[in-house]
Amino acid sequence: MTFPKPTIKPDNACFSCGPCAKRPGWSIDGIDQEALGRSHRAGVSKKMMKEIVDLSRSLLGIPDDYHIGITPASDTGAIEMAMWNFLGAPGIGVDVFAWEEFSRFWMQDILEELPLKDVRPFASDFGKLPNFKNLEPDRDAVFVWNGTTSGAVIPNFEAITPGNKGLRICDAISALFAYDIPWKKLDVITWSWQKGMGSEAQHGMIALSPKAIKRLEEYKPNWPLPKIFQLRRKGKIDWPFFEGVFINTPSMMCVADALDSLHWIRDIGGLLVTMKRTADNAAALDEWVKRTDWLEYLTVDPAIRSKASVCLKITDPAFLALAPERQQAVINDMAALLETEQAAFDVKSYKTAPLGLRIWCGPTVETANITAMTPWLDWAYRTVMNGVTA
Repeated sequence: MTFPKPTIKPDNACFSCGPCAKRPGWSIDGIDQEALGRSHRAGVSKKMMKEIVDLSRSLLGIPDDYHIGITPASDTGAIEMAMWNFLGAPGIGVDVFAWEEFSRFWMQDILEELPLKDVRPFASDFGKLPNFKNLEPDRDAVFVWNGTTSGAVIPNFEAITPGNKGLRICDAISALFAYDIPWKKLDVITWSWQKGMGSEAQHGMIALSPKAIKRLEEYKPNWPLPKIFQLRRKGKIDWPFFEGVFINTPSMMCVADALDSLHWIRDIGGLLVTMKRTADNAAALDEWVKRTDWLEYLTVDPAIRSKASVCLKITDPAFLALAPERQQAVINDMAALLETEQAAFDVKSYKTAPLGLRIWCGPTVETANITAMTPWLDWAYRTVMNGVTA
């Protein structure tokens, strides 16, 4: 049996959860190329990097007394910088919360790489959240806000209590520009340009509360720190870092691209607009999921379901009856068909997450493209399964 192909394709078939779709109307010709080929120490380069810090503060509503820096190695570099600089302070234990793959990576580093003695791990399965009532005010806490690989998100501000002696260290990479983040409840917040901004990867960002700065002034870890993680120079805080000065040589192309995205966000109306765009995309996808009989959300509880990184699992009995390797083959063949048709790129679930699909609904995606893409998912699934069960 053959199934008729849909007649409409998305104008942009990029639905990857990172790097994510470029902003609508993006063109390489629109990137400011003045700093390309220049030293990152040149005046024009410094100006651009400082503008990224300043625009990020104003667009995201980061408090004036928080310090912001640009890190190497995307959000991974930023969160590792945070953990290796701040954890292990005398008398302050660490709680780490994990419910998807990247938060599990941070938990693994805390348990196996950092020489910490007092660690309490709290983990849950994909699609669920650990119990944040375990947060204690005098202990540090490490967690993500939005689980990119599971589609589960911290649902509200009340779920997180601020620390007293303890710092709240949050990997917010997939939440920025999709959700309103309660900055005053958090002390160390990390993200990168490749998610909600739709920019190039490689560089991350970190924002520090006054309490985090105080910890940085008073506590020096007793383990060596690689140069790219060092927030001190000659025993003192590296203040130029918080004015946009890079620790190592950056890609000025990435810097220019990030500015292009921030300018776009500013020009369309800022955070409220990017949050609405994300919600509209998730709502359009939800309409399709509700009328589709072969899949459902990996995160069953709608109260904690992400609007940005939407993860889906296949529930069709015919699929579930297949051996695991055949199930994986179905997903791979679907992805290949969708890519060949240029209808949807990079929609497989994360490699270590439960088998299924993952659709980015962040602000750089157009709702019309979500609507145009979903019939192709139906077509690809039925076409592949017809071959398997024929």
